[in-house]
Amino acid sequence: MSLSNEKFLLQFSLPGWSWNDFLKEAIAKLSVFDLKESFIPLEFLNKSSITGSKSRPIKVKTSTWACTTNKIKLGRSACIDAGTFASVLNLVIIPRNNYDLPFFGADLVTLPSGHLLALDLQPALIHDQLHTKNVWEKLIPLKEKWQSFFPPGGPIPPDAQSFFSPGFLWTRLPLGKESDRLIKEKFFLAFQDYLTLYMMLLKDSLEVSIERSEEILSGQKRYMEYRSAKDPARSMLKRFYGEEWTEKYISEILFKL
Repeated sequence: MSLSNEKFLLQFSLPGWSWNDFLKEAIAKLSVFDLKESFIPLEFLNKSSITGSKSRPIKVKTSTWACTTNKIKLGRSACIDAGTFASVLNLVIIPRNNYDLPFFGADLVTLPSGHLLALDLQPALIHDQLHTKNVWEKLIPLKEKWQSFFPPGGPIPPDAQSFFSPGFLWTRLPLGKESDRLIKEKFFLAFQDYLTLYMMLLKDSLEVSIERSEEILSGQKRYMEYRSAKDPARSMLKRFYGEEWTEKYISEILFKL
């Protein structure tokens, strides 16, 4: 792991940030590849503000890290630490479009209302057996293995269903010691399983034809446009940093292909 990776992790090594172990695991697994860090403009690399009331101010910190490899177009984590108000890790891995692979996506969110946890390998090409069959037959058993430990998170909106796989692991948990135990003892292991599978798929993937890579790129663009338009963190980020910074962050950093 490079020195800059370690520095990034140290920013979120405070006991109050819930997702430190998940972030460490992701960067460690990515570092097995010939990883190069991607440039992020200073205004988006680290951002701080104060939210809450005058009598009860809450410090907010948002940090972003990104990398690329010979098979990964962009691996990106966005971390928010707002104490008891919010703790977020959003991790996306976008493969290069000359490899026929889905995206890796993890959203780990703690709010005063509870935990929202999601893992998936999300398709770039919808209803394309060549793109998905080899992945789903490995992914669905992982979902079946872990979903029994967690209540379902609820239905996916109809307009979003095509952007999720049949291996989508999604749950909501209340705050409390039992949920903390479940996250530490079960969900972290599920995260490791999903990430390990994705690393294996990356390692074994072979380049496709130019025509196929163009199809995949079109699918990736549709996915990123959907994520940019529907990002659920938009309202929270606007509250922390204002509309102008938020819209630039979402379109130019989080979901720019």
